[in-house]
Amino acid sequence: MSGTSRIIDVRASILEDNGKNSEALRRSLSGRGVFLVNLMGSPGSGKTSLLAALLPLLSPPLRPAVLEADLDSRVDADALEARGWKAVQLRTGGFCHLDAFMARRGLAELGVLPPEDGIPGVPNDAGPDSPFDIVFLENVGNLICTAQVDTGAHLNLALLSVPEGDDKPLKYPVMFAKADAVVVTKTDYLDREDFDVEAVRRRVEGIRPDSRLFTVSARTGMGMPELARFLQEKIRT
Repeated sequence: MSGTSRIIDVRASILEDNGKNSEALRRSLSGRGVFLVNLMGSPGSGKTSLLAALLPLLSPPLRPAVLEADLDSRVDADALEARGWKAVQLRTGGFCHLDAFMARRGLAELGVLPPEDGIPGVPNDAGPDSPFDIVFLENVGNLICTAQVDTGAHLNLALLSVPEGDDKPLKYPVMFAKADAVVVTKTDYLDREDFDVEAVRRRVEGIRPDSRLFTVSARTGMGMPELARFLQEKIRT
């Protein structure tokens, strides 16, 4: 009997499988003219409030929908549906993030993709056209594991609210390295908090020089049109 132990890196294997699934999902969505945005941030960073303020600026001409992810409950999905937007709640049941397989299940529920047959993540191009052309995936609230797992999104947005503090890019660099754009939310609190927007800008640029920075307030509407235009430009390209 050999004394040599075989070590299996389960985490690496899972991430590799998810990488393949996420690339397949992106290809399938692109082929159907659907743009998927992964929205990440801490609990209370204003993800749902941002969407409530942003969606009216995109529709029309775009047809948006939302996938809401939480450990439990459908509070956020109900809040958006009460405003007239289509939303599907994804209950992760303890998982602190979404992966491409979970995202695809939600997209099938929205009617963006047909029901899955066969291997998860492998596109099935049969079925009707998508009723939506931009889908926002509001990921589970945290700044750690959501940044480590590819959801199949075309664009990753990281939210940082003013009450959280301007040091988060230093403490959670993986999140800000993943983000194609960083959105500083709740800027109506700037007169009450010790928050340095320019410090955040420098820290984000030091981690990912090509990332864009937006400063917005869902309450007042400040900065929201600029963010909407950015998304429209991304979809066109």
